[in-house]
Amino acid sequence: MQRDFSQLANQHFDVLICGGGIYGAWTAYDATLRGLKVAIVDQGDWANATSSASSKLIHGGLRYLESYDFKLVKKSLLERQMLLKAAPHRVWALRFAVPVYKHSRLGAWSLRVGLRIYDFLATGLSKDQRYRHYNAADFSARFPELEAADLTAGFSYLDAQTDDARLVLELIAGACELGAVCVNYCQVTELLTLNEQLHGAVIQDQLTHTIGKVYAKQIVDTMGRWSPHQIECACRLSKGVHLVMPKILNEEALLLTAKSDGRVFFIIPWYEHTLLGTTDSDYHGDINQLTVEQHEIDYLLSEANCVLKNTHWQTQDIIGSYAGLRVLQASSESSVSNISRDWQLNRSPCGLLSSIGGKLTSAREDASQLVDALCQQLGLNLPCRTFGRAFPWSPDLDYNHWVNTALSQATALNIDSESAHWLLRRHGCRVSDVFALCEQQPDLTKRILPTLPFIMADMVFCAQQEMVVHLEDLLRRRLPLMILAKLSASELQELAQIVAKVLAWSDERRNQEYATCWQQTNPF
Repeated sequence: MQRDFSQLANQHFDVLICGGGIYGAWTAYDATLRGLKVAIVDQGDWANATSSASSKLIHGGLRYLESYDFKLVKKSLLERQMLLKAAPHRVWALRFAVPVYKHSRLGAWSLRVGLRIYDFLATGLSKDQRYRHYNAADFSARFPELEAADLTAGFSYLDAQTDDARLVLELIAGACELGAVCVNYCQVTELLTLNEQLHGAVIQDQLTHTIGKVYAKQIVDTMGRWSPHQIECACRLSKGVHLVMPKILNEEALLLTAKSDGRVFFIIPWYEHTLLGTTDSDYHGDINQLTVEQHEIDYLLSEANCVLKNTHWQTQDIIGSYAGLRVLQASSESSVSNISRDWQLNRSPCGLLSSIGGKLTSAREDASQLVDALCQQLGLNLPCRTFGRAFPWSPDLDYNHWVNTALSQATALNIDSESAHWLLRRHGCRVSDVFALCEQQPDLTKRILPTLPFIMADMVFCAQQEMVVHLEDLLRRRLPLMILAKLSASELQELAQIVAKVLAWSDERRNQEYATCWQQTNPF
């Protein structure tokens, strides 16, 4: 997967997709599978905004049952079940536990009913996948991290987890392998019209500042918060903040209700650390200057500390943080938490198709409808081929057999078990290429940092093969080191030096890349 701006300039496509987040990635992959000639661009890196700032969940949205949004929940649950089967390396099961206290907004009866509906809407769950009920003593023993005072009962239910940035990247890579032209750091500066219909765009290479034109029969807008339609239709922006904290959970996550305002938040194990989030609030600021505010930190830490028994997190315990903006449909609701997360497609008179709202989980289904509309405008009848299809990096063999074989290979190469476990999830069948690097250079089997399950070969492979343009692309999205570790200046300089050799950067370029990353590292 290599970046080549020259493949765009003065070329003609069936569709040009503007925006390389989860919706753009699914649209590109779907359209290419249907045989269309596809180009996709992003003004930054793949998944560089909202799509790498999620809760890393593939879930139905249990809380949406409170607003009776059964259609969205059912759609999301069906996608969850399909993804668990079609991409076991990319999407894996994660159980969530829900404590019930005397002061809880929802009691045990309400939760039992809600979870029964949740499982029913998922359809076809095995006994092991269905919700479970615990009395107070059993739940407290299962989750000793939680405050036991006033605990009356507890439940657990099935959902799933992913690495959102790598989910997007795998779909982009899949589109590339099928013939799509995919170029990051390529900005659309102007849309071209002929007889009041769009027929192309002026594009600018953000690296060389070269300007060119690309022509397309149809243009799709998946730019999220940068979409011109988002401004025109007065869509709402919801800001979500997550904090990366020290590890406190192993195999299961927690769904909790904030004591101060009743909003739902999560405590989730992720890459041997903990994700704490999210906030959900209206945003009216500069979309290019999104930061984590102190009041948002105070809110999350305070609510977590209300339910954690022996853990009293403070600001200095924060390892990393990130914020994202979700585009929601225009609504008169006073709270963004009450606005539907469902997706809608807007068709402009000029022919532009714009994707509005949506969720990480249901993006594939929504993109299929978008490509259906695209094909209709092109006068084509081409069915969707993404449902149930194995992902681009899915192994061809039986998954469990493949895992056992690959882990044995990792052990033989002296790769530690935790790093090997995550290597398989991160790279799927391409892990054999990472193993080949380890065979050539045994020193690459060591961890990048002692506290994180990433080896040097992983970083080198990503730099070589995954369209990395900037150091931040590599250390924030290909490997989420910048949010999972408080990198020191010397550690970051050493990583920049290694990457500079791989990508043949000059000393000046290396220093620039280091300086940019350092400004975003260790904010607390």
